Amino acid sequence: MFRPLAALLLAGCLAPAQADVRLLTSVKPLQLIAAAVQDGAGASAVLLPPGASPHHYALRPSDVRALREATLFYWIGPDLETFLPKVLDGRRQPSLAVQELPGLQLRHFAGESAAGEDEHDHAHRPGSLDAHLWLLPANARLIAARMAADLAAADPANAARYQANLAAFETRLDDLDRRLKARLERLAGKPYFVFHEAYDYFEAAYGLEHAGVFSVSPDVPPGARQVAGMRQRLQEAGPTCVFSEPPLQPRLAQTLSAGLPVRLAELDPLGSAVPVGPQGYEQLLERLGEELAGCLQAL
Repeated sequence: MFRPLAALLLAGCLAPAQADVRLLTSVKPLQLIAAAVQDGAGASAVLLPPGASPHHYALRPSDVRALREATLFYWIGPDLETFLPKVLDGRRQPSLAVQELPGLQLRHFAGESAAGEDEHDHAHRPGSLDAHLWLLPANARLIAARMAADLAAADPANAARYQANLAAFETRLDDLDRRLKARLERLAGKPYFVFHEAYDYFEAAYGLEHAGVFSVSPDVPPGARQVAGMRQRLQEAGPTCVFSEPPLQPRLAQTLSAGLPVRLAELDPLGSAVPVGPQGYEQLLERLGEELAGCLQAL
């Protein structure tokens, strides 16, 4: 029994050591991209819990500890996670605000009022960066490539696996892009309204454009004048779709649409209900496409 055990121990010593890489992301879409790159070689964690706003999140002591211990940390940037810059000043390990990646396609918010008087999405000032950049497959491709390079440097034993996973992810993105274009581009011009100005990247990629934004804070309910303005916009639009977004309750959408030819549905740009796995990112975009198409085709 001694010799086989000794041989196994020797083989273990000669095998390349696998690094203990702790990859942490700020929001779930970045975690889904990381899951595609890490498939079979590790798992990532996410900082924000489901339903938490990346604009206004209060870090817990466990969050600060996770940030301190993570080998690699990826976040969108100060235009989204406004609570992070000061915390990251004391971090010693590598961190990357992905909005700074070279070659990324970035958009900025327009200055016009969206729906009613002075109703531009309050979290998104006109002229500021639209930080929902993960909703463009081309951007996800660049983010994944950077993650693969960083992981290979931190864990050379799995470098080939990370590159193979990246190649497979890119192939799946090409297929996804073709499917979404075939499904959505024929729906151009169909009117719909959203409760959060988060979809410009996705819309630009697939020929869609929302008719207005009902900018609603989850903490401050709209006043009677604002509700009246929203309802007037829906009356003028005729048959249309209104998409709410978790964690906002659809009760306001139901109030606004009562008695009008309006269909209600939900969009989730953060993929709160998407299982974390190597194909989670594609599922996030496919669910957006299915919800949009399912409602708009019925108009």
